[in-house]
Amino acid sequence: MNKGIVKGIAASDGYAIAPVYVLKDPDLSFETEQVSDSAAEIERFKAAVAQSREEVQRIQEQAKANLSAEELQVFDAHLMFLADPEYVGQIELVIESEKINAEAALQQVSTMFITMFESMTDNAYMQERAADIRDVSQRILASLLGVELASPAAIAHEAILVAEDLTPSDTSQLNKQFVKAFVTNIGGRTSHSAIMARSLEIPAIVGTKTITEEVQHGDLVIVDAHEGMVILNPTEQQVEEYQQKMAKEAEFRAELETLLDAESTTKDGHQVEVAANIGTPKDMAGVLKNGAEGVGLYRTEFLYMDSADFPTEEEQYDAYKTVLEQMDGKPVVVRTMDIGGDKELDYLDLPDEMNPFLGYRAIRISLDQTEMFKTQLRALLRASVHGLLRIMFPMIATVDEFRQAKAIYEEVKAELDQEGIAYADTIQLGIMIEIPAAALMADHFAKEVDFFSIGTNDLIQYSMAADRMNERVSNLYQPYNPAILRLIKFVIDNAHAEGKWVGMCGEMGGDPVATPLLLGMGLDEFSMSAGSVLRIRHLIRNANYADCQALVERALTECASSEDVVKLLNEFHQ
Repeated sequence: MNKGIVKGIAASDGYAIAPVYVLKDPDLSFETEQVSDSAAEIERFKAAVAQSREEVQRIQEQAKANLSAEELQVFDAHLMFLADPEYVGQIELVIESEKINAEAALQQVSTMFITMFESMTDNAYMQERAADIRDVSQRILASLLGVELASPAAIAHEAILVAEDLTPSDTSQLNKQFVKAFVTNIGGRTSHSAIMARSLEIPAIVGTKTITEEVQHGDLVIVDAHEGMVILNPTEQQVEEYQQKMAKEAEFRAELETLLDAESTTKDGHQVEVAANIGTPKDMAGVLKNGAEGVGLYRTEFLYMDSADFPTEEEQYDAYKTVLEQMDGKPVVVRTMDIGGDKELDYLDLPDEMNPFLGYRAIRISLDQTEMFKTQLRALLRASVHGLLRIMFPMIATVDEFRQAKAIYEEVKAELDQEGIAYADTIQLGIMIEIPAAALMADHFAKEVDFFSIGTNDLIQYSMAADRMNERVSNLYQPYNPAILRLIKFVIDNAHAEGKWVGMCGEMGGDPVATPLLLGMGLDEFSMSAGSVLRIRHLIRNANYADCQALVERALTECASSEDVVKLLNEFHQ
């Protein structure tokens, strides 16, 4: 019997049919009990330790596809504790001497170790071991209680992952072989989990509000991430219908693969560039697999977020060099550090702010902490000899900020000249257009920069005064609002008047509904999650530039609302 449908926001296209895996912390409560047979209780504890060891080893093996060697070390630490006679032996000793159940002995000894490690304030390494003990003891306890811990990496069968939300680290551990889609209560198209889902090419629906209450472990569901719809306990007819849709989608994907080396040119000869966004060098596999013509956004803040301290010049140089070499002469746009807002660093003491998205972040930090900025620019300049580098400054609001950033860049070049260190003479300097003030000054900026890249995620939320992460005002996050379209067109026109090119690295750049509008406006470069590249190229190759220009004219002159534009686009796409 079909129980119904749960609607949400389609965050990453695709279909999936599989049982539900609910990711939530289980009930690990227990009572302390006296035991008469302590030897049997020790054996029960040993079995739980053995099971935990197997789970960690399996998770570690599965995570190798998505995590770096450094990130995988956490699993080595867990395995070390599971084999540590001081830790495991102490628990066995308490079971035997106090004649209590394994759960109580585990809690007693683990609490002692955690307190001991946390008290070592002068040794950061030992303090970190407290978190490892906490994780290990929770895993053993779950095994003792016969419950499954919430861990995306632990999924070893085909499943639809359901959760309140997914963190970037959760998403990075998803194994596409088993996780066929995910559905969350909260989030939007521009949330980190949604962006990572598109990078991993996993169907995803977010912002359902109630999915965790509507389903249970093992329930069969259909995920329609084109329509933002989850079908609960589907009928045989619905399963058959969606199996056919999945087969057609697989055929379409096979057709798209024939476009790997094709140019992104409309039917009437207008050529653009379709590029990919990346967060780390590991993302390059998807970029190359999907035939991207460049990297339109390299989010370098992940270098900082994945490190225990500021990444060194050499660490950054190696990362940039890797990407530039793999692109083999195709352009790579590297955004300088964009920390702040919702991205924090444990080792960077950022102030508590009423509104961090409008506060001390991105270029504002770089211009204030210039040594950190110069280290990044040195690494970028040194790496530039390995490919075609373009450097982009984020969160620029005024022409003076760009001039300050460029002055520091020129200072670093002079220092490298003095040291006899080579760098390319083809580097372009550009800015992200994400603040309305910068968009409205595009005519002046265009005289000084080499390019613009429009960051629509922030440009839309700042223009509409609507936090894109706030579900209560999500209806005001309107990419198709005529005001946004006019800003974008104004930026493109003024750049072209000065002979400069314009890209778009925000989520709108990979939105197939928006593609004809952006084409018609004259956007030069579309940058998106690698998994969207071929779909957008297919749309471009099947479009007429002249028709798209006429569409833009109608959207900007006839439409007064986002709804008007969407209606116009739907008619155009039919």
